[in-house]
Amino acid sequence: MNNEQSTHKVGVVGGDGIGPEVVAEGLKVIAAAGVQLDLTRYDLGGARYLRDGVVLDDGTIDEWRGLDALYLGAVGSPDVPAGIIERGLLLKMRFDLDLYINQRPFVTDSHDFVVIRENTEGAYVGEGGFLRRFTPHEVATQGSVNTRHGVERCIRYAFDLAKIRRSHVTLVHKTNVLTFAGDLWERAFNEVAADYPDIDTAYNHVDACCIHLVEDPSRYDVIVTDNLFGDIITDLAGAVSGGIGFASSANLHPGAVSMFEPVHGSAPDIVGTGRANPTAAVLSGALMLDHLGEFEAADRIRVACSDPDSLTGTTTEIGDLIVGRL
Repeated sequence: MNNEQSTHKVGVVGGDGIGPEVVAEGLKVIAAAGVQLDLTRYDLGGARYLRDGVVLDDGTIDEWRGLDALYLGAVGSPDVPAGIIERGLLLKMRFDLDLYINQRPFVTDSHDFVVIRENTEGAYVGEGGFLRRFTPHEVATQGSVNTRHGVERCIRYAFDLAKIRRSHVTLVHKTNVLTFAGDLWERAFNEVAADYPDIDTAYNHVDACCIHLVEDPSRYDVIVTDNLFGDIITDLAGAVSGGIGFASSANLHPGAVSMFEPVHGSAPDIVGTGRANPTAAVLSGALMLDHLGEFEAADRIRVACSDPDSLTGTTTEIGDLIVGRL
């Protein structure tokens, strides 16, 4: 670990692949925006697991609870079996720190909306199992865990966000098929909506939402949805908003340590080539500054990234362009 003295206590997980490259640019931009961070660096990810078997221990989680924020580049290695890093690091981080809001903004010249994804329940909890595994009569079950507490706090966060945006919230689910989880979500949504009479509401089945995201994303202001649907539609939203290289993400527990990361993966095939676009990491850094109360610096960074077509060059050159616009 490496410590640098400053104001906000931030843990940095560069991770794997292009993660350290894009995080370096994000930190460079934050420093240029005039915000000083007290950094603690953590060597975690696929490479660390391959080296000594460590993914994420409870002692590190406890240490993180004393920080203001976590800034993550990307994790994952093709040499690590699928699920080990995803469940052992990313999901453990979300569950143990109760990062119950995943907030992903999507802004272009033609649309500006944000997806609020419930981040600690649903199919990602891992409820389920096998019966007669590896036989011709194998059965696999995978449940979706939804609590009234978890659903309501996510929905209420979405309505509070809409109050400072354009006063519209759309619930996205599949209530006609998922009649138990969907019923809970729909009832909670309607009951919370009654507390916000000035907020307009709508409901879309998730498949209809996918069509609207392609044909008319400008119809949306705030979307609120469950963990699995949120994972899927935010990738689609990234694709229609300039590409996944521009998609930023906040994993939030309001008032407590929260984690910020670009949506993209570790892209091991382009490590060291200078082809990694750091814009998503930079914009995730801006979300982190919002969480830290550094709103003016965060807004300046977003403005500096607002013409993505002109942000071309190598990884470090794009970082330098953004710095030059601050």
